[in-house]
Amino acid sequence: MMDRMAVDELITAYAVAVDDGDWRAYRGLFTTDGRADYRSAGGIEGDAGQIAVWLAESLALFAMRQHLIVNRQVRFGLLDHDTGDTASVRADYLNPMRFATNGSPTAPDLVCGGRYDFTLLRTPEGWHLRKVVVEEKWRRMRATTQGRALS
Repeated sequence: MMDRMAVDELITAYAVAVDDGDWRAYRGLFTTDGRADYRSAGGIEGDAGQIAVWLAESLALFAMRQHLIVNRQVRFGLLDHDTGDTASVRADYLNPMRFATNGSPTAPDLVCGGRYDFTLLRTPEGWHLRKVVVEEKWRRMRATTQGRALS
């Protein structure tokens, strides 16, 4: 149960780091060889440092972002050569974001959804992400005015 709670906390920390733009914290969630793949969402694949730089640039367009990671399925296992515990998490996400307005009275919203596949490794410092794969399944953009959708 303690491992399950620690893994859940790591996934939540991932969402919070991305939403808050805390790229130092984001990089700290990964193992030293950790990687992420955002290609299905129009992004890149690379190590955690490369991904943090790309996310910082890409997400600067948005004044607000909120990753909701739900339906978490957690599985635990051992590495083949028994050097540490592993876990995998498959979870769905809903990600509403608001574009920065630059003084405009309307700001469009971008909402997307899909699935994350997280691979985790227990290290002496605790659980860390070894790999993150994003599978974006849909996206929608809507114009808004003062927080309300335009019909």
